[in-house]
Amino acid sequence: MANIQILVPDIGDFDEVTVIELLVKAGDTVKVEQSLITVESDKASMEIPSSHAGVVASLKVKLGDKVKMGSLVAEVEGAGGAVAAAAPAPAAADSVAASSTPKAAEQSGNAPATIRADSATAGTGAAAPAHEPAAQTAQLASLPNASPSVRKYARELGVPLAEVKGSGANGRITEEDVQVFTQAVMGGSKQTAAQAASSKASGAGGSADGAALGLLPWPKVDFAKFGPVERKDLSRIKKISGANLHRNWVMIPHVTNNDEADITDLEALRVKLNKEHEKAGVKFTMLAFLIKAVVAALKKFPEFNASLDGDQLVYKQYVHIGFAADTPNGLVVPVIKDADKKGLIDIAKEMTELSLKAREGKLKPAEMTGGCFSISSLGGIGGTNFTPIINAPELAILGVSKSKMQPVWDGKAFVPRLIMPLSLSYDHRVIDGAAAARFNAFLGAVLADFRRVAL
Repeated sequence: MANIQILVPDIGDFDEVTVIELLVKAGDTVKVEQSLITVESDKASMEIPSSHAGVVASLKVKLGDKVKMGSLVAEVEGAGGAVAAAAPAPAAADSVAASSTPKAAEQSGNAPATIRADSATAGTGAAAPAHEPAAQTAQLASLPNASPSVRKYARELGVPLAEVKGSGANGRITEEDVQVFTQAVMGGSKQTAAQAASSKASGAGGSADGAALGLLPWPKVDFAKFGPVERKDLSRIKKISGANLHRNWVMIPHVTNNDEADITDLEALRVKLNKEHEKAGVKFTMLAFLIKAVVAALKKFPEFNASLDGDQLVYKQYVHIGFAADTPNGLVVPVIKDADKKGLIDIAKEMTELSLKAREGKLKPAEMTGGCFSISSLGGIGGTNFTPIINAPELAILGVSKSKMQPVWDGKAFVPRLIMPLSLSYDHRVIDGAAAARFNAFLGAVLADFRRVAL
């Protein structure tokens, strides 16, 4: 059985485009016109479909690769017979920007992929008819319904339009739909027009001029005049999280309460439990204990487990705890659902699974939404204190810095104790300083004597 090489077709005026999505993997069965990858230029994104049905023998590109016309996308094990001839591809970006046809103006089309026989079949001269225009029309109709400006906005935020539900006429995707999707993925709520302007002004790509916020123009500098430079695109995660962090910092009046917890005995317990459960493959990190301690604090101070909705507070009857996970592409916040109903072993196992998914970029939106309270731990890196940014619509977030051995007076002498810095940022519109101080003090007491978790 001959392998068919599928190549990037004519993609218009672009020298190179970036692979932003892999839609199939080796072993998948594909149909004619089924999309294999999504590529993106600075003007448009388009899907590269297969011109041949069969089984994907191997995918020749990976996320972030730069490809151009003639680049090898994949090899497909076909059913034999004639090989489809290369079909001329429409200039997708040009058709999006300039077409006078309403449907074409709203959607960027799939560029039909060129295929090439391997050495076993090359030179046979056998070819199937080129794709009919009706097939290309069907490709266009299957794409998300959105205007070029909305597509550009979605690309700036790294939002896959295929996953966005349109609220406009005939399912048309609006800019507000993109904002709602972004908030859902990041665990937030629907943006107002002012918040949207703030998010856009945050500069998903760092190029905002500040006009949306009535600020002075952002300085435009030719950095190359001062020395060598290198430019790299922001990751999709940083584009999305950057806009949300900027919105949260601008819209929420942050105050941070700094405190300390004596975790000497807790660290000894953690080491002991790790030895006892080593054969079972369970690893207890200090963050797992922090999650249980935070659950106890949220039960004692329910206003921290609420969200502001207009002039009302929404008190949640569930406890979902998010934790910041460091990945090669930026920070993400997986959420431990119903943490109040899970034991320490269950939380430790789930944290390990979610952290691995985060590093591999396999977290689903549902695994990053619904959080009530977040924890950002820099304990494995360093620092003394910091101001974590609240993850709206939550009302508070706990920052944890590196623990250090310090001399502590016990009434008779100074003794060495392991001290953990706690930084609690809270929304001052809802929570006052006294409540925050009590929350942090209670949390420190639980960490100092973990038996309090059972109270």
